[in-house]
Amino acid sequence: MNSVLLLGSALAGIGLMVLLLLRYRLQPLLALLIASLAVAILSGMTLDKIMPAIEQGMGKTLGHIAIIIALGAMVGRLVEVSGGASRLARDLIGKFGRDRVTMALTLAGFLVGVPVFFEVGVIIAMPLVYGVASASRGQIMTFALPMCAAMLTVHSFLPPHPGPAAAAALIGADLGRVLLFGIPITLILCCVGYQVAGWMTRRRFSISRDVATALRETSPPVPGGLDSGHEIRLPPAPDPALWVVVGLILLPVLMIMAGTVGKGMVAPGSALAKGAVFIGSPITALLADTMLAGWVLGLRRGWSYEQVSEVVGSAVPGVAMVIMIAGAGGVFGNILVQSGVGGVVSTALQATGLPPLALAFLLSCLLRAVQGSTTVALVTTAGILGPMIAGLHLGPDRLALLTLAMGGGGLSMSHMNDAGFWIFVKLTGIETGEGLRTWTVLTTVLGFLGFCMTAMIWPFVS
Repeated sequence: MNSVLLLGSALAGIGLMVLLLLRYRLQPLLALLIASLAVAILSGMTLDKIMPAIEQGMGKTLGHIAIIIALGAMVGRLVEVSGGASRLARDLIGKFGRDRVTMALTLAGFLVGVPVFFEVGVIIAMPLVYGVASASRGQIMTFALPMCAAMLTVHSFLPPHPGPAAAAALIGADLGRVLLFGIPITLILCCVGYQVAGWMTRRRFSISRDVATALRETSPPVPGGLDSGHEIRLPPAPDPALWVVVGLILLPVLMIMAGTVGKGMVAPGSALAKGAVFIGSPITALLADTMLAGWVLGLRRGWSYEQVSEVVGSAVPGVAMVIMIAGAGGVFGNILVQSGVGGVVSTALQATGLPPLALAFLLSCLLRAVQGSTTVALVTTAGILGPMIAGLHLGPDRLALLTLAMGGGGLSMSHMNDAGFWIFVKLTGIETGEGLRTWTVLTTVLGFLGFCMTAMIWPFVS
């Protein structure tokens, strides 16, 4: 089949996926699989090769990230149910003082956002925002906007969140290097978000009657279907200490980064290098953190082994579909490669003259704007760009920066087709137009700045 028809099959598959997501509200897993089948058939793949290609794409992707996402969710669930996330936010507010409450909540948003998914993190932290806004007689947007922006920034840029973890797996980026570059970039973006949000919230916002009532009760209404899981009966226990929660959040990050740095400082193939690879593996780091969190947050505080197991197990249903969506992104990417479409798309993208970093950002930003999901935007972008990136033979640092550039696109353009947009708008009580002028603008500014920072680093690494 000639190049024009192959390229047309890719565009038709992407168009079909967008149509199924927007017009028919089909589950992203099904939309990605149907789009993959459409590309395979339209590109002329023989029928006997389609299913093996689907299985290979799913298996290769899930073999790398399924355990990582599941273990990350387990740690987050233990931190959430134990009261660790709330304790973290409360203690930070206390340590920063009344005059720096907004800064404390922004930092809490960053730290809570590392182990906890965005939607759950917002629901956990919003009661504190309501309490602070009520006690200080300040407006809720002053505190909620920078905190929620920090959480979404972490969700878009840093593993073990599913979007960046899946994108890294699909293009072959090392998660340790993604964290080495991504943590400083994310921290800078949170600081910028704090400043920009402060400028945006100087004026007064009108809020809905429900939120005004909830502010008086300091108990925000939880949007339907967004509770963090079924209630689990646990023995009464004091909330874990701040240093314990922070330590559990940072432990896997430090292990992964230490492994990445360590293996570069010793002789390749030596026992020390092999040890660094093992210790720095995301699976090793997150498994160790899960076991430690189960003991520190559970068993040591009076939970039984069955209760710890129930809490850990309750994390899996919430991420099962996310894991499958990430795997479906791997299917889409493998179909592009096996059908020959990937090579044609790679040539067409290179012919635009745009550098790969810009393509990664623009494509993920476009997909995010069109269909709303950060995870789908990142895995689809990685699948489309995968063949081109493989042909460029980029070094590990540049592969990590490409993953982060996709994260910048995935952070941008959060608007009315994004569930996160509606969570923020409903819990702050602002009008939809105000949400577009604040939340959408802020996330897009931060996403673009994140891309700019990766572009500034790009010339100095290989």
